[in-house]
Amino acid sequence: MRWGIAHIFASYNNVIITITDLTGAETVTKASGGMVVKADKDQASPNAAMRAAERVADIAKEKGIDGVHVRIRAPGGNKSQSPGPGAQAAIRSLARAGLRIGRIEDVTPVPHDGTKKKGGRRGRRV
Repeated sequence: MRWGIAHIFASYNNVIITITDLTGAETVTKASGGMVVKADKDQASPNAAMRAAERVADIAKEKGIDGVHVRIRAPGGNKSQSPGPGAQAAIRSLARAGLRIGRIEDVTPVPHDGTKKKGGRRGRRV
């Protein structure tokens, strides 16, 4: 059984899924929400994440990878710490497409007091 790593970057604007070998250096395949839907507002949706994950899983299986460890990442830093709506849908879709799922871990970058958040002193006024 050949393993790979599925890197899922899920923000509120897009979902990017990349499958690499175990070292993370060699990219096997990648797809994003924007590649599979027409409307820009749907890029981050669970539907787009599922379609991108299916596309990625098919190519990975062709290339001989049948199990993946999942690494989920939100924008992090001084931006959102929680993954977007497509993250769960992407994992579910990878499993449904026939890939075995090993470990699932969160690799969102955590700031050690980095830069100031955007929006100014009084925050975003709606």
